[in-house]
Amino acid sequence: MNTFDGMKWGSWSDEVKKKWDAAMDLGDAGRKAIKGHDRDYYVGILHEVREKTLAEFRKKDDAWFMTANKDQDWGLANNMCKWFHVCEHESHHCGQIAMLRKRLPGAKPTAG
Repeated sequence: MNTFDGMKWGSWSDEVKKKWDAAMDLGDAGRKAIKGHDRDYYVGILHEVREKTLAEFRKKDDAWFMTANKDQDWGLANNMCKWFHVCEHESHHCGQIAMLRKRLPGAKPTAG
């Protein structure tokens, strides 16, 4: 909503805040709201968000990626910088998940 819709960070509706703030802020609220679901819950959210992101990217051009705006937390940053940051986060978490999967009982060792 910040990059695709140009909304100031945190200015979205209470309904959106209820759905996403615990995950965005983490802390105790995040731990309570996010933990304990089955795999399909997390994978479903990941796919929902990824499809929305890809649909929005299809509408954007290079000029949009280079558009900079002053953000309260980031300072002056363009959309490419913000989305690079998102990709770094996902990559980091994918690595964490891969490491944890290897440690599960019955996991098959990988070659290499």
